[in-house]
Amino acid sequence: MNTAANNKKLLTLVIPVYNEQDALQTFGKKAVEYCQERDWDIIFVNDGSSDNSQRILTELGGQPHVHTINHKVNRGYGGALKSGIRAVETPFLVTIDGDGQHALADVDSLFKFALDHDADMVVGKRESKHISSPYRSVGKLIIRTFTKILMPLPIRDLNSGFKFYRSDLAKSYITVCPDTMAFSDVITLVFLNERSLVLENPITISERKSGHSTINTLTAFETIMQVLNIALMFNPLRVFLPISVACVLAGLLWGIPIILLGRGVSVGAMLAIVTGLLFFVLGLLASQLSAIRMERLRDNTTGL
Repeated sequence: MNTAANNKKLLTLVIPVYNEQDALQTFGKKAVEYCQERDWDIIFVNDGSSDNSQRILTELGGQPHVHTINHKVNRGYGGALKSGIRAVETPFLVTIDGDGQHALADVDSLFKFALDHDADMVVGKRESKHISSPYRSVGKLIIRTFTKILMPLPIRDLNSGFKFYRSDLAKSYITVCPDTMAFSDVITLVFLNERSLVLENPITISERKSGHSTINTLTAFETIMQVLNIALMFNPLRVFLPISVACVLAGLLWGIPIILLGRGVSVGAMLAIVTGLLFFVLGLLASQLSAIRMERLRDNTTGL
């Protein structure tokens, strides 16, 4: 398949940028040339950088097919991607990070794989000889394990920033996604829960040569909270029902022996049972609210 010849004006590359002046000097120019050769659009989103990133992007923005968006203040990784995705005018888009760690050649393979399989999203599964620090590896494992408990998760590299999207679906689904680093995880879960076809395809990644990552413990905590929020939005009973059953069972196991011994009804056991019933009722109410919200989300998708 000749990507350059057959994919004319089908794809836009969206690159969020925050204090990446060193990477932009080389990676930014290569990305522009790469897209121009294929007649693709490219959108850089400067997310309130305090270095010379905006100046470099302004220079790049004077070329054909290159568009730049400047945030006056930092909105967050997800906020930058949202601005870029909303500005896309092509049927498909690919997001990659602006730190130069992603290989541009993988955009072609990801795009071809998506078209061949008629996928709605393709996640770039990172494969590299470079090993993440034990701290970050444990954090990713915790997030993935927590997510699998709450919902089905067939995707291995959940938080990869290198993704292919159908533009219409992405524009609809970003309305429920956060502006934080958790965007990458949450947007994937939204696609999965909406029964869109989500696949993975291997990509390569290199070590960061300049700048520094903004991912930390707070980022991981925010991601876990956003995953919980999405689980509650799509299937709240999956959260509330186990808690309800656990409370009721604990109350029965605690109270029945006391009743059999003729000591009356245990206040603690009754409290546990009532708490379980309250969680069940809350789960039912949350399910009703979830159905209303999901109907609106699907109406927005249908109307695109």
